[in-house]
Parts: sequence; C-alpha cells; structure tokens
Amino acid sequence: MSNTIHDMGGMHGFGKVEPEPNEPVFHAPWEGRVHALQRAIGAADLWTIDGGRASLETLPPQIYLATTYYQRWFLGLEKRVVAYGLVGADELAAGHSLRPGTPLKRTITVADAAKPPIRGNFERPTNAVAKFKPGDRVRTQNINPATHTRLPRYARGKEGVVEAIRGCHVYPDTAAIGQGDRPQWLYTVVFTGKELWGADADPAIKVSIEAFEPYLLPA
Repeated sequence: MSNTIHDMGGMHGFGKVEPEPNEPVFHAPWEGRVHALQRAIGAADLWTIDGGRASLETLPPQIYLATTYYQRWFLGLEKRVVAYGLVGADELAAGHSLRPGTPLKRTITVADAAKPPIRGNFERPTNAVAKFKPGDRVRTQNINPATHTRLPRYARGKEGVVEAIRGCHVYPDTAAIGQGDRPQWLYTVVFTGKELWGADADPAIKVSIEAFEPYLLPA
C-alpha cells in the first residue's frame, strides 16, 4: 500500500461489495492465460511479491477503478517486464518483438506455469530484540510514502494495543523497491472503532492489522 487508489479501506462512495453467486475461477480464457503468464515469469525470480503488488498499486486511479482483477494483473505485468528490460514499450505497442530478448538466468518452460503453487516463507532470522510485547500500547507512524507500504491510511497516527508478536519477516517496504529483505518484527495490533473512525463508530467494533516494527512508536 502506498498513497494510491488501491488503499480503499475506510473510503466511502464505492457501493456495496456484492459477491457473485457461483463465481467461476476465470470469467474468460484470457484470464487464465494472464494467470499462467504470471506463474511462468515468476520462475525467473526477477521481482518480489511486494514488487508485483506495487506495480498494480501505481496504476492511474481512472484505470485501476475501471479494470477487473485480472486486467490489473496484466497491466502490472506489462509495467514489470518493461521496467526489467524484458520487453520494450515499443514492442508492446507493436504486438511483437523488435529485437532479441534479454537472456534470463534459467529457461522458463510451459511446465513452470503448471507446477502447483508453493506458499512462500517470508520469516527470517534476526539478532534484534523485539521492541514491543503483547499488551503494549503503541501509536502508528503517520507516514505518507511514495512507494509501497503495508500500513493502511486509515490506521496511520492511531493508538492501539499489541495483541501478538508474529516473528521477524521480510520488510515489504524495502523488498518492493529492490532494497532487500531488511527483516523486521511483525505484530498484530488491535484498534477500537472509535480510535479509527471517531466518536460515532460502533463501540463494539475492533480492528486488527499486521504492523511491522518501523510503523510503530510507544504510545
């Protein structure tokens, strides 16, 4: 999440979320092909999962809101293959290659897209001691980064309570922009509805987020 249109938590005016009854995995064959392309190029290990998320987040608002799930995947993939020099923007416009491709570290085959997905492990060892413990009152930083972050806007500058320590994990804010894992402690922090939404919020509401240590200050 950065200060972009995708961070819609707490925003109004977009209507109800209406689940589609008996929703299919793919609504059209091209959606399956986009999924396969994502899986196959992922085998090249050129970008992190957070880098992939960031490429979707930075789509222009008018495009992000007007496109479907797999359209966003496709447009984000276009941005990444151009950024990493795999394809030129002129080649995308032409619809075919205009020059020899960039060699990859490994050959990617059809079988790469057919392999069962493996859930990544983002936990990392550390010598650092966690700054907070369950029960500590903390305040989130009021940050407005131009790049990727996992701290949602509605929870910035808010006071909550640490519920649990979730271990030390890859820090998405740096992994998304090619600055390495830089592992950070991860906490579950619980906020009251009143703290997040104001005095008129339902007093029974509580919201929890997973917050990395750099997002937090002692309250």
